[in-house]
Amino acid sequence: MSQQSRGGRIPGSGNGRRRKPPTKGRRAVTVAAWGAAALVVVGGSGLGYVYFKLNGNLKGVDINAQLGTERPENVDNGSMDILVLGSDSRSGDNGAYGKDEGGARSDTAMIVHVYEGHKKAGVVSVPRDTLVARPACTDGQGNTVAGEKRAMFNTAYEVGGPACAVKTVEAMSGIRMDHYIEVDFTGFTKLIDKLGGVEVTTTRRITDDKSHLDLAPGTHTLDGEQSLGLVRTRKTVGDGSDLGRIQLQQAFMKAFIEQVKDVGVLTNPKKLLDIADTATKAITPDSELDSVNELMSFAKGLSAIGSEDVHMVTMPVRYDPADPNRVIPLEAQSRQVWQALKADKPIPASATKDTATGQADGVVK
Repeated sequence: MSQQSRGGRIPGSGNGRRRKPPTKGRRAVTVAAWGAAALVVVGGSGLGYVYFKLNGNLKGVDINAQLGTERPENVDNGSMDILVLGSDSRSGDNGAYGKDEGGARSDTAMIVHVYEGHKKAGVVSVPRDTLVARPACTDGQGNTVAGEKRAMFNTAYEVGGPACAVKTVEAMSGIRMDHYIEVDFTGFTKLIDKLGGVEVTTTRRITDDKSHLDLAPGTHTLDGEQSLGLVRTRKTVGDGSDLGRIQLQQAFMKAFIEQVKDVGVLTNPKKLLDIADTATKAITPDSELDSVNELMSFAKGLSAIGSEDVHMVTMPVRYDPADPNRVIPLEAQSRQVWQALKADKPIPASATKDTATGQADGVVK
């Protein structure tokens, strides 16, 4: 985003605008993981010797240039908003984890709101099957894509790429996105393996032929493929909708953040390099995060946030009466969510009361 945008960059990234320094005593090595795999691995001085190698892995997307100036107000209240997408657009191997409808779409979408002070965060998952008013967009090649009144949310990425996804979120929420991070599913599996897996506990058996997942009740250390299978499992949890899958993704995200605390890469330079190399290959950030220095500043600004500091909800929706395979936003309750985040306030419990959930809560802990 431009230096005039609400988020700007975090202290240490060059412009010295909104971000406050992280709490002293936090770890020097940070993995900021948002969404079903959204993460950036950075280190302190030990990362310098591979600076150019890692920079070469990063390919940014200039969201500002594509969206122009017609965007939500720049509210400078010390908070930061990040759109995180999980996508199969960068690899043809993702078909092994379940067929996507129509190719390059975003299976996972999370709006991460980092509160002023950067000690807490709120995460709003947007169901991919949500019917929204998608605005007209310009894709990365300069082509104009017409808007649509009842479009599935994930088609914004399909027809117009990252900028169209950002524009759709901003039109829906009224909140300007400060950053964008896209995570490639195949890169995600490799990163989980480099981290040594992620520990989760299942309360009942999860079996899904499409995602190649078979987990008995109990505690498991999931490798990369199992982790991806979990966050893409849909038909065999809860009511079989995308809402149930979102609950699995949110539970996995918290487990992932906890796992990162125990990686211990400070005493293992090779592991640090391997993790950083894999992570920077797995993501596509916006053009203000497409260098090692910028990512280091970004991640350090999030280092005070632990899993217990993250409040996750699903955007308030109900099943579409015309099509039970789709959901539509509950306008009044969604407005509560967006107004709270815009004002840097906690999301009220009333905003998500009596909304469609997918009924998979508690399957994974």
